[in-house]
Amino acid sequence: MTTLNTFWRQADAAVMRTVQLLRALHHLKHRFHQQHGLERGCLRGEEGAHLVEFALTLPILLGVIFGLMQVCLALYMHEYTSELAREGTRYAIFHGPTCKTSGGASCTVTAAGVNSYVAGLGWPNIGGGAFNASNVSTTFPGTGGQLVGNPVVVTVTYQYPYKIPFVTSKTLSLTSTSQMTIVQ
Repeated sequence: MTTLNTFWRQADAAVMRTVQLLRALHHLKHRFHQQHGLERGCLRGEEGAHLVEFALTLPILLGVIFGLMQVCLALYMHEYTSELAREGTRYAIFHGPTCKTSGGASCTVTAAGVNSYVAGLGWPNIGGGAFNASNVSTTFPGTGGQLVGNPVVVTVTYQYPYKIPFVTSKTLSLTSTSQMTIVQ
């Protein structure tokens, strides 16, 4: 949440810098017209036209910019789910039935163990949706279950709530699956 707040503060600062730049350009244009006698000449009646045009186009421009930012965030969250699925399968393939700790104890993991491992990775979830162990599904589809040489499949599902200006907010379901073979 902190990352998202920082992002919006930076976006607000960028908008304020843009507004200041536009004011400076308007001031320069006004000075140019005064120096060259154009203030009351052929441009009579058009003094406020550019402000009206700017006021009409600014909401559209900001809508496109913030919409593009939401699309980029959705792409990031898709990569997030993909990487979580890969990390879950990596964890599962090295914690198979022959896994032993340095003390000789078994370190074999179950499907629930993989799910809680993936949910507890603590990567930044800046998409705004909820993510926990119920978003992760681990299966061992081989005939021998968790035996060495059998596959393990980890599926991660994430509900991304996107909010594009002037469009009703909806939820985009992002799903990623990773499959590897148990090696240990």
